[in-house]
Amino acid sequence: MPASPYARLLILLLIFTSIALVCCNFPSILTLERSFPPNQLFELGALRDRDQARHSRLLQSSTGVVDFPVEGSSNPYKVGLYFTRVKLGSPPREFYVQIDTGSDILWVTCSSCNGCPKSSSLGIDLEFFDPGSSSSAFLVSCSDNVCNSAMKTAEASCSSENSQCSYSFQYRDGSATSGYFVLDLLNFDAVVGDSGTANSSAPIIFGCSNYQSGDLTNSMRAVDGIFGFGQHDLSVISQLSSRGIAPKVFSHCLKGKDNGGGILVLGLTAHLIAFFLQIFRPHYNLNLLSIAVNGQILSIDPAVFTTSKNRGTIVDSGTTLTYLAEEAYDSLFSVLIASVSQSAQPYVSRGNQCFAIYTSVNELFPLVTLTFAGGASMNLRPEEYLISYDYVNGAAEWCIGFQKVEGQGITILGDLVLKDKIVVYDLARQRLGWADYDCSSSVNVSLSSSRDEFINAQLSISLSPQDALYKLICIEAVAILVHIFLFSGYIFL
Repeated sequence: MPASPYARLLILLLIFTSIALVCCNFPSILTLERSFPPNQLFELGALRDRDQARHSRLLQSSTGVVDFPVEGSSNPYKVGLYFTRVKLGSPPREFYVQIDTGSDILWVTCSSCNGCPKSSSLGIDLEFFDPGSSSSAFLVSCSDNVCNSAMKTAEASCSSENSQCSYSFQYRDGSATSGYFVLDLLNFDAVVGDSGTANSSAPIIFGCSNYQSGDLTNSMRAVDGIFGFGQHDLSVISQLSSRGIAPKVFSHCLKGKDNGGGILVLGLTAHLIAFFLQIFRPHYNLNLLSIAVNGQILSIDPAVFTTSKNRGTIVDSGTTLTYLAEEAYDSLFSVLIASVSQSAQPYVSRGNQCFAIYTSVNELFPLVTLTFAGGASMNLRPEEYLISYDYVNGAAEWCIGFQKVEGQGITILGDLVLKDKIVVYDLARQRLGWADYDCSSSVNVSLSSSRDEFINAQLSISLSPQDALYKLICIEAVAILVHIFLFSGYIFL
C-alpha cells in the first residue's frame, strides 16, 4: 500500500531535521566558563568594574540619546542663565544645575557646604547632596587612577590632611567653588524607539561642593550647581561616551522669547546641521574672521580675532551676554549708533547703552553678521543682540547686549547670540555647527550612530575558509530541502 501524503511529509520532515542537525551542527553546544575562577579571591572593586562594564553594554540597546528639559532665560533682567535638572544617587534626588560649555565638571552643592545659598529667587527649591544618604555613592580617593589623571590637568588635587580627591575651580566672573569628587549614579531618561523613553542610570564622577564664593552665593540666581560640558575626560559627556552609553556629541536649543526654556540633548539630533567649524582646546574656540552690519564688513584688524591660548573667540553657554574684543566692540558700537541716530536717541541706563523705541526693533536696527573660517556665518537679528527691559513713557526700552572686553583680545559668544538655534558640539570629530530653530518646538533625535561617534559592542565570529565554505554549502542544502518540503506539501494536500 503506497504511503499517504501525510506520511511522505513526515518522512521529508525527518530527513530535513537530520541533515540540519548533522550538517549544520544545530543546535550548537556551547562551553561556559567562569569569568572569575572559583578558587581565586578578587577585590570587590574588580567585580564592581566588571558589572559596570556589563551595564554599559546593556544600556547600548537604547539609542544613545538622553534629553534634559531646559529652564531659564538669556535676559539678564529676568533670569540671565539657562539651567536643567539632573537626578543623582540612590534613591535619586533632583538638582538644578546651570548649563555651562565653558567648564568641564558637573558639581552640586554638598550638605557640608558652609555659606552656600539656601534659597533662590528663581522659584526653585535648592537641594544639598549628601553622599552618606545615597546607597550607591563612593568617595574618590587620591590613589584612584581617575584622580591621578585629573591632577595632571589641574582639575584635581590632594593634600596630606585626608585621602579624598579634591577640586577647586575659578570662573571668568571671579566666582569660585571647591569640594571633593564622588562616584554615584546619574539617573536619566534614554530615548528608545520613535518617541518612547526608558529609565536608565550610569555611574559618573562629579563634584560635591563645600565652598562657594562670588556670584555663586547670590540668592537671586542661585542654583544647585553647574553642569560642565567641556572636553575634559571628567565631563559627563566624555564619561558617558567612554562607557558606550551615548555618543560624544551634545546639543542645546535655548529659547529666547517669552519665559525662555529649551532642551538639552546628549547624543545625535536628526536636524540638518552644517558643520563648518573646527574646535580648538581647551575651550570651544572658533576662528572669527569679520563682523558685518547690513552686509558691510567693519574695518577691524584681523589680528584682533587671532586664536591662541589666551586669545580668540569662545562659545560659552554659561555666559549670559556676548563680549567683544575692545577694537571690535568700538567699531561695531559706533556703526550701530550711527545707523539709528535719526530714529532713536541713545542714553545710558544701569551702565548699558539703551534706546527708547516706539516701533519694531527689527525694522529699525540693522542685521549683524559674524563670519568664521570655513565659510560659516551667524546672522544676528536685532532681537538677538538687543535686550528688552521695560517701557519708558510708552516706549519700549532696548539695550545693546554686546559688552566690551578691554585689553585681552577675547570674544565670548554667550546665550545672547546662542539662543533660538540648535547648536551641536561634535567632540568626536572636533567640530561645531548650528541652525536657526524654534526652540519651543520639539527637537528630533537620530536613532543611528557612527563608529567614531559611539562605542558599540560587536560580536565577531572566526571561521577558517574551509569551515566557511562547508557552512555555506550546508545552508544552501537546507534551503533546497525547505523548498522541496513546501512544494511536496502543496502537491499532496
